[in-house]
Amino acid sequence: MELQDQVTNLLNQLGKQDLDWSSWTFQKVVMRLGSHSLIEHDHQNHTYSIHPLVHHWSGTTMKGSRHDMQKLILTIIAISLALTGTDEDHKYRRKLLKHTINSIASVKPEDINPLVGMNIARIYSIHGRWKDTEAFEVMAMEKRKRVLGDDHPDTLKSMEALAETYWSRSRWSEAEALYLVVVEKRKLVLGDDHPDTLQSMGNLASTYWSQGRWSDAEALDLVVLEKRKLVLGGDHPDTFESMGNLATSYFHQGHWKKAEALQAVVVEKRMQLLGEDHPHALKAMGHLAGTYKNQGRLDNAEALQLVVLEKMKRLLGDDHFDTLKAMDNLASTYREMGRLKDAEALEVLVLEKRKLLLDDEHPLTLRAMSNLAITYWKQGRSNDAEVLQVEAMEKMKGVLGDEHHWALENMANLANTYRDQGRLKDAEALGIGVMAKMKRVIGEDHPDTLKSMSSLAATYRDLGCLDYAEGLEAAVEENRNRREGS
Repeated sequence: MELQDQVTNLLNQLGKQDLDWSSWTFQKVVMRLGSHSLIEHDHQNHTYSIHPLVHHWSGTTMKGSRHDMQKLILTIIAISLALTGTDEDHKYRRKLLKHTINSIASVKPEDINPLVGMNIARIYSIHGRWKDTEAFEVMAMEKRKRVLGDDHPDTLKSMEALAETYWSRSRWSEAEALYLVVVEKRKLVLGDDHPDTLQSMGNLASTYWSQGRWSDAEALDLVVLEKRKLVLGGDHPDTFESMGNLATSYFHQGHWKKAEALQAVVVEKRMQLLGEDHPHALKAMGHLAGTYKNQGRLDNAEALQLVVLEKMKRLLGDDHFDTLKAMDNLASTYREMGRLKDAEALEVLVLEKRKLLLDDEHPLTLRAMSNLAITYWKQGRSNDAEVLQVEAMEKMKGVLGDEHHWALENMANLANTYRDQGRLKDAEALGIGVMAKMKRVIGEDHPDTLKSMSSLAATYRDLGCLDYAEGLEAAVEENRNRREGS
């Protein structure tokens, strides 16, 4: 008998209200088991939990049927997940991890139905267990390709879910490659204006800004936002998602007023639709706080980031991807406020956890290394800063390339460290290279480009090259005025 039939029959049996089922008898049995601490009832959440010894006993007595029983349980867990993404849905998925791990011990990903595998991946992903998530998503995608074909909607859903996991692990080029395939196939099958096509286009744009291709991201985000307004309406959740994505593109280009205007709307709407504690609402609050920080509104940024961090810790745990990002963002605000010890404490923790959870060469680990180095530099610990910055620079070149915005930012900071150490020729050489690449990659009037120009001007002054210094300072002022007037 097929597994789905077994599940259906089991659920049908459980749902019968005939003479064989007695609620009173059930409660009596549960009370007796509870008196021996073999089962516990959570009255608040209306759930039962069985003592670990009972789990162990059942596992050892099932013998040959254990594998099938675990597949059955996994299927029940999978079909219990709602397709919506409310706060209650997220809380429910978080409760299922222990049950999933217990049931999957003797089951390989390739033995599981693709739909079940996709839902199990959703449970793993909400806990930030990306390797497990990827394993089930790859399995589901390959099976669906083989059975349904490359163009089937379910195959494309699997492909898109895997791309999202790649994006979450900072494997942006791999995510981009999958999203490009999905976008083209959905345009051919569904049309340019279909909601699924627009979702894929928005996801593709997110890989662009992650790679520093902000103008490409902005162009695509604008198209998606306008189409969603026409197709879905201005108050649809997907429309707000597009507003948030476009705000991110503006943010990375230094258009903070434009970003703030959109982010404020997104925060308000997501809190209304999803609840104040939903991860998506918290992410939106975090993005708005980042914009406050870059505008110099540090008190506003800190207040919002503290709320986000505490809620992320409670909802997702201390080690989750989003919790660590919230911690890193708060540390950045503390650094700008001059609270360097507070910033250092958080940044050391983030770096240690990312090394442990990811690896030493993961982009987010290298980003944490670079951020901690800035704090060391501001504390006057230039030698400590240099060690981290040189290591991050070498690894970023291999992982991200030397024109990624994180790599350029780190090199610009290293040039400042060299200048403070009196290594003016090293600072000049690195500063010239960074400035040239920033002008080419992100534009002459981007805030980070202007910052690199100002730093190089300071190096020229220390070298006694006043003409060069004054020329750069005049160019900075001109570009800044042009930018503020645009």
